[in-house]
Amino acid sequence: MSRMTRTIISIPEEEKRWLDRFGRRHRISSAEVVRRAIRTYRRVKTEKGLVQVLKVTAGAWPAMKGDSRAHIDSLRNEWERET
Repeated sequence: MSRMTRTIISIPEEEKRWLDRFGRRHRISSAEVVRRAIRTYRRVKTEKGLVQVLKVTAGAWPAMKGDSRAHIDSLRNEWERET
């Protein structure tokens, strides 16, 4: 397990009550609930970011015909010849 850092956060009373109830129901500490929530949030945001990039760049080379891998290899070969 990585090194833990203690921090203090301020949250509304309603959120704190929910946090306590959730932790009791699942038999974990409030701190563990927060750690899990942060891990989940980071994973979901990263995945959504990737999906967004793929949507924005989809079809970026609509005029290109054939295998994209072959095209990339040919570009790399050009770079090697120039150096």
